[in-house]
Amino acid sequence: MGSIPLSGPPAVEDGSSDPARSLMTFARKDFRVFGAADLEHFGPLRELPPEDLLARRAVAAVLPFRANNHVIDELIDWDRIPEDPIFQLSFPQPGMLPADDLREMMDLLRREAPQEQVATAARRIQLSLNPHPAGQLELNVPRQGGEPLAGLQHKYRETVLFFPSQGQTCHAYCTYCFRWPQFVGLDEMKFAGREAEVLVGYLDEHPEVTDVLLTGGDPLVMRTRVLRRYLEPLLRLPQLRTIRIGTKAPAWWPHRFTSDNDADDLMRLFEEVVGAGKHLALMAHFTHPRELEPAAARAALSRIRDTGAVIRCQSPLVRHVNDDSDTWATMWRHQVAVGAVPYYLFVQRDTGARDYFEVPLARALAIYTGATQQVSGIARTVRGPSMSAMPGKVLVDGVVEVGGQKLFALKFLQGRDPSWAGRLFFARYDERAMWLDDLEPAFGEEEFFFERPLDEMCAAAREAGHSAENSWVA
Repeated sequence: MGSIPLSGPPAVEDGSSDPARSLMTFARKDFRVFGAADLEHFGPLRELPPEDLLARRAVAAVLPFRANNHVIDELIDWDRIPEDPIFQLSFPQPGMLPADDLREMMDLLRREAPQEQVATAARRIQLSLNPHPAGQLELNVPRQGGEPLAGLQHKYRETVLFFPSQGQTCHAYCTYCFRWPQFVGLDEMKFAGREAEVLVGYLDEHPEVTDVLLTGGDPLVMRTRVLRRYLEPLLRLPQLRTIRIGTKAPAWWPHRFTSDNDADDLMRLFEEVVGAGKHLALMAHFTHPRELEPAAARAALSRIRDTGAVIRCQSPLVRHVNDDSDTWATMWRHQVAVGAVPYYLFVQRDTGARDYFEVPLARALAIYTGATQQVSGIARTVRGPSMSAMPGKVLVDGVVEVGGQKLFALKFLQGRDPSWAGRLFFARYDERAMWLDDLEPAFGEEEFFFERPLDEMCAAAREAGHSAENSWVA
């Protein structure tokens, strides 16, 4: 598989006057999914050493694996595996588990241990991998009457996250995914909300919320008629200005927007949201420029934009996948070329297979800087490297020297306390630091300015059970 040129989509005019159809008929592609049981049936994998394949099966017994025929047929260069970036992004890799855990799982599979024993070992490993970082369970879930509201998170004052229960899977899974517990049967750690009425009721009581983000999983695995049941009630809320949908569908299954049975209905729904005066933003997860190359992906992005929705692109910086400046610069240029907005470069979260994918903050900053130096100002809308940490979204803004000390300059983009947003602070430079928790305050300070207030928030949340009055910070 070579690089696919950025040419026009495979479509022909059908004479339709329906704007949702964009006057095009798209070739239909049936969705086929592949899981852990299919690993040993992929011809290219059978050509790898037997122990390598066993190691991949061992990883898939612990961390989720799901691919589909678009990923396999259009995105992976099978002549380049295992180094191919999309293969690294979508298939289990031996280095994703700690060495001792990998050996244990391989031994269990090698001797064909009972499934119950394999599952028990897998669950123990899963629970050791920090399944919910940054206080997602303890601090982000709002409560009413002392009871948690299933499927909601409210970390920042203006924004509520909603996890529709029918959207808690994806067309394919990313190996770096920080929400991997959603997909491995950790039900007690799964976010899912079944009733749109709960969301609307909560928003009615919280007029400070202007943005709702539907996330998952991927909400666009839902049929349009189901998604409509979640979106339409939001259109009557006057304080709600923006509806965001977090999705990997334009990369992993672009046919969702072009040729699936209800693709036209999905485009009409997007038009209705925009027509109701709401800003509709698709938060599209593109991790590598190859995901933008297939004609189907570019056709999907064009149809989305035709509805009036805005496409904002974000991804973590992932070792083995996109950990060089050229890859990011190419991806941003391609995004701008198709009318999408480069938005965030995230630091890989401290969960799951973090040791395999993480990049030191100093190197992440160098990659980001090197990429921005290659593009014009119109592509420099990207904010990064950004950590979605316990206290908020923290930007690594640069490296400076003050009083003979080499320091990281850091900045809050969002904070659990809204007054933290935009605030600068400094940490000692540490080329090995991977995350905010690895950094030490500069200038001899014993703690960062936010640490004591954050401790007080945590204590108050534990004591008060996230009262409705302070739920947006808890």
